[in-house]
Amino acid sequence: MIEEKIQVSTSAGTTEAIIYAPEKTGRWPGVIQYTDIGGIRASQEEMARRLAGAGYVVLMPNVFYRTSGLPLFDFPRKFGDERTTRRLAELSAPLTPAAIMSDASDYVNFLARQDSVKPGPMGVVGYCFTGKMALYTALSRPDRIAAAASFHGGGLASTAPDSPHLVLGPSIKARLYFGHATQDKSMPADAIERLNQTLEAWGGKYESEVYEGAFHSWTVPDSPVYNQPQAERAFEKLTQLFAETLGDK
Repeated sequence: MIEEKIQVSTSAGTTEAIIYAPEKTGRWPGVIQYTDIGGIRASQEEMARRLAGAGYVVLMPNVFYRTSGLPLFDFPRKFGDERTTRRLAELSAPLTPAAIMSDASDYVNFLARQDSVKPGPMGVVGYCFTGKMALYTALSRPDRIAAAASFHGGGLASTAPDSPHLVLGPSIKARLYFGHATQDKSMPADAIERLNQTLEAWGGKYESEVYEGAFHSWTVPDSPVYNQPQAERAFEKLTQLFAETLGDK
């Protein structure tokens, strides 16, 4: 396994990132892995490393660079705590759909320039807050993104006029996968149904399912609700999606 801490230039500045490749020599499909809102840390590195080991060059950027370098938190995260809530708002506020899509295109271009990345289709995956970012990435670069996955993505299909699910249309060419948590306040049953109806109307190839008994952030090893059997199933679904869309490794 090859991994390197790097800097990626975007139209808005420069962000820290880590890039992983299975071996020193060779070429593999490129994949962007977006972290949850906790940012790059040991658990996210473990997940990216494992995905690279399945035969992909994985770019994991600090998507919150407009607000902060790493680490994103200099205090223990405690969801529901006022200090944590304030920090989450600071991190997420600059990431408008336009900002997300601009960054996504820059990340794709960076990956495409790497000698270890094969020409052709790429994939993207997001977790929790960044589930919607995977969808916006598919919208931003239909020329390269052939597969986009979201696991326990929040706020994907609200009643707001700028809800992410409303971008589903002919411009998105990627195959999509949504793995939802059960009893997720950020993506309740009515929102999942709203998303599913929009996906059906979109007409592209997709899968949307609820992981029973798995709660929000179940795939993340340092999460208090980490569910190993369901996390393994999620990884299998992700690698199957990429294997079927990104070509021979």
